[in-house]
Amino acid sequence: MHDIRAIRDNPAAFDAALARRGDAPVSSDLLSLDEARRGKILAAETAQAEQNKASKEVGAAKGRGDEAEFERLRALVAAKKAEIAEMNEAAKALDAQLTDKLARIPNLPADDVPNGADEADNVEVNRWGTPRSFDFTPREHYDLPSVAPSMDFETAAKISGSRFVLLSGAVARIHRALAQFMLDTHVDVNGLTETNTPVLVNSDAMYGTDKLPKFGEDSYQTTEGKWLVPTSEVPLTYIAAGEVIDAASLPRRYTAHTLCFRSEAGSAGRDTAGMLRQHQFEKVEMVSVTLPEESDAEQKRMLRCAEDILERLGIPYRTVILCTGDMGFGARRTYDIEAWLPGQDAYREISSVSNTGDFQARRMNARFKPADGGKPQFVHTLNGSGLAVGRCLIAVLENGQQADGSVTLPDVLAPYLGGKTTLGADGILV
Repeated sequence: MHDIRAIRDNPAAFDAALARRGDAPVSSDLLSLDEARRGKILAAETAQAEQNKASKEVGAAKGRGDEAEFERLRALVAAKKAEIAEMNEAAKALDAQLTDKLARIPNLPADDVPNGADEADNVEVNRWGTPRSFDFTPREHYDLPSVAPSMDFETAAKISGSRFVLLSGAVARIHRALAQFMLDTHVDVNGLTETNTPVLVNSDAMYGTDKLPKFGEDSYQTTEGKWLVPTSEVPLTYIAAGEVIDAASLPRRYTAHTLCFRSEAGSAGRDTAGMLRQHQFEKVEMVSVTLPEESDAEQKRMLRCAEDILERLGIPYRTVILCTGDMGFGARRTYDIEAWLPGQDAYREISSVSNTGDFQARRMNARFKPADGGKPQFVHTLNGSGLAVGRCLIAVLENGQQADGSVTLPDVLAPYLGGKTTLGADGILV
């Protein structure tokens, strides 16, 4: 959500920032609505003052026996009362229109975000590890002999439809081990607070975290009006909604492992093979709530937390800063981490770490009380994948594959797999 006062102060700068995202100027329309709204409010206030004045004079006219003046003033009071109600209703309607328009405008990019049209214009900022050289043609995860029997898309389609998967046996255990490893690392090493959140949330939570109204079609809504979370960013961030937080208690850092649900509207035909893009998946999420002056440093910290997971797993990756044309709706700056997938001979996104500034905080009225006792200010919120569990499973399987179809697993997973370090060609952990 944007501050209309900032748009009033510098409409040209607002439109210029939107232009960097490829969006048309909107300040003129917004300010016209704002002017009309403020005009109705002023008219209501003026009518209220006139009503108050007439109300005081009614008694005086009655007391001196001036019936004509008494009736005139009484009629004036009634007319002003109706006028005030009409002006307030008009102001309310205009305010709703303005709020709706503001809610559909994306966040403004930070100054250091590179300009660009799409993912081709993203800028690499870090690279770790060297993709392994294979003496055979590496396969994609779903084609590995050790994996295929335990990664069942046909049965999942029978149960739920396309873009679902049924994991079983050792592959399901490796998937679970990855989530546990990520959680333990974020809690024990990175100091995040583990949180078990609902995966059904109300519309206020979706709106407050910028998922509504613009992206309702990308999520699933129940017949009771609740929403299945697209990510636990929603409940974790909304913890701060309506709060005035003591500055001394910031930053607040959370992590959660949840199921996530996305309709994938607009992605028809993309990544239909395997489990790269699913309607239901699991993710270990990170969310931070910070002081404004600390959010940029916090984003770098969160990025390192996510990168470190891949380094501990031995998965080569690269990190890019997204250009203005590829950034998500609520972000002012986003870094994507892309893991190397030998089966695709490509780096693919496995984490996005975004700083939303006060964009979400304004929508959900999340503020902090400054240490000096000044007026409450909006917090900054950040979110990041730490990591997408299914995509991490793909990376582990493809990078560890052997010519015989077995998979050598990362050593850090051994404590979660009963000491086992290999997925045999027969699909058994050894």
